[in-house]
Amino acid sequence: MNGRASRLAAAARAVSLGWRAAPRLLAAYTAFTVVSAGLPVLVAWLTKVVLDGLVRGAAEDVLLGLAAALACAGLLFSIAQHAAEFLRAEAHRRIGLASKNLLFRAVERFVGLAPFERPEFHDRLRLAEEAGATSPGNVVNGLLQGARGVLVLAGFAGSLVFINPLLALIVAVSALPALVAENSLAREKVGMMARISPMMRREMFFSQLLTDSQSAKEARLFGFSAFLRGRISAERTAANEAEHRLDRKQFTTQSGLSFVSAGVAGLGLVWAVLAARSGALSLGDVSMLVASLAGTQTALSQLVQHYAATRQALLLFTHYLEIVEAEADLPVPAPARQAPPLRSGIELRDVWFRYSDEHDWILRGVDLFIPRGSALALVGRNGAGKSTLVKLLCRFYDPTRGAILWDGVDLRTMDPHSLRARISAVFQDFMQYDMTAAENIGLGDVDALGDREALTRAAGIAGIHRTLAALPGGYDTMLSRSFAAEPASPPPAGETGGDQTGEPFSPASGFTLSTGQWQRLAVARAFLRGRRDLMILDEPSSGLDAAAEYRLHSVLRRHRSGRTSVLISHRMNTLRDADLIVVLVDGRVTERGSHTDLMASAGEYARLFSLQAEGYTEPAASLGMSDTGSR
Repeated sequence: MNGRASRLAAAARAVSLGWRAAPRLLAAYTAFTVVSAGLPVLVAWLTKVVLDGLVRGAAEDVLLGLAAALACAGLLFSIAQHAAEFLRAEAHRRIGLASKNLLFRAVERFVGLAPFERPEFHDRLRLAEEAGATSPGNVVNGLLQGARGVLVLAGFAGSLVFINPLLALIVAVSALPALVAENSLAREKVGMMARISPMMRREMFFSQLLTDSQSAKEARLFGFSAFLRGRISAERTAANEAEHRLDRKQFTTQSGLSFVSAGVAGLGLVWAVLAARSGALSLGDVSMLVASLAGTQTALSQLVQHYAATRQALLLFTHYLEIVEAEADLPVPAPARQAPPLRSGIELRDVWFRYSDEHDWILRGVDLFIPRGSALALVGRNGAGKSTLVKLLCRFYDPTRGAILWDGVDLRTMDPHSLRARISAVFQDFMQYDMTAAENIGLGDVDALGDREALTRAAGIAGIHRTLAALPGGYDTMLSRSFAAEPASPPPAGETGGDQTGEPFSPASGFTLSTGQWQRLAVARAFLRGRRDLMILDEPSSGLDAAAEYRLHSVLRRHRSGRTSVLISHRMNTLRDADLIVVLVDGRVTERGSHTDLMASAGEYARLFSLQAEGYTEPAASLGMSDTGSR
């Protein structure tokens, strides 16, 4: 599709989106726009008639009638302009909301993680968000204002042709350079926005580090706030320089065009004065010529500006459409199979995986079978491929080679949403949501978000219920220092509370949890999903103390009993009761068996387990003891 066709298609999409979002508003806006286009020409002609009537000594009642008509036309013009602006703003808001909803519904089609791990996708998404909020409305507004400009131009240009055809031609020709220049500037502005998008994202990232509560400790302890300010300044300076270069070019170009426009208008006025002096034009003709000249130039100028703005909005809108119309990142057959309840087990058959052709292999020919109801533990050093294997089980990625089978059915033939509805997980990089405690748990199953009994039951399993219930607002306490939550009702007089930092609590200030408490909240979120077919526990206790870790794993052992589970932990004592322990080394399965079998084989697992166990047993000499007794 060539550029012009693609712009026309984008314009049609924008108008269609706008009409679906606000049909009545757009219809009314169009009507007022058309009315406001004809009234300036009517006012100019009525002014001419009134002036000519005064010069010729027209009857008083005729002049009063013309004056009343002129006043009414002026009033209608003012009302039409204000009404059109009101309708435009309201339609713009509704179109922006509809386009943003459409954008994020499109983002949901990316069922995997690959797009979200590419910087270029985030740059395009930032432009799409910005364009989605404004571009569809700007395109619709630009088209309507362009149509209004054409109507105004037709009226004034026709009047100018009636007075002096040659002058009308000169005015029209003088607008051509403006059209070309504004079109070029619009294209350059969109290109500049694409170039500075990464700079803007980096600036926002560094700004967040300076203001975020999580990074505040290290920023102050390590003293790198000035370094971050320097990075922010560098990114902003680079973006400013790009904008400055374009602004300077725009200023130079538009100043030159204004000079040409003023010159044409000056010549027209000189001719009008000379023609009036010789009697070739009446006073009304002069006023009509001045109004037509000014109206034509203004209409041409606005038409050019609206064209440039609309083209710019369309160019930005293409970034929006790239996301909205993008194909899904992972193939989903139509119709896709619904994932059935797990009956037999999950098989990894010769699974190889790497993130791209430029990356090394993460998994290399993995063969595994996880029987239904059994617990599989994955052991290996950092980077061995454990978490990657979990991502494949959730179908966040597809294997580069090989297949993963759910009761013998390839995951790639299943609806990803139905598959994930049968999985629950605690991820190593669990989320801390700036929401209430109830919402933090309820996101595990939004259908149960209003079921307080289910939320408290999940929190009880995770060992976090008492902590949450004791918060000043209970489960409705906002767990954030970034957002405020208004209380449902004012606290009783004289009642005060405090968070764990010792600061007075107020609903507006929010409340923070420790890392271990957040981790138990993540476990509660996973257990809210009920008895899913597969439970994935990736380092579920890494932030807990020894006593809390023991209690959590005791609870997890009870609740995962009879359930298919995949366990990952660097604390190997928590994995020893798994039905099958698999050791990954450089993406390959090097050992498999029970804890007893692997210890007896004296391989990598036994070595790692023994190394970790040594850290919990101190030599007698280090305790000040000898074989002869204490000193």
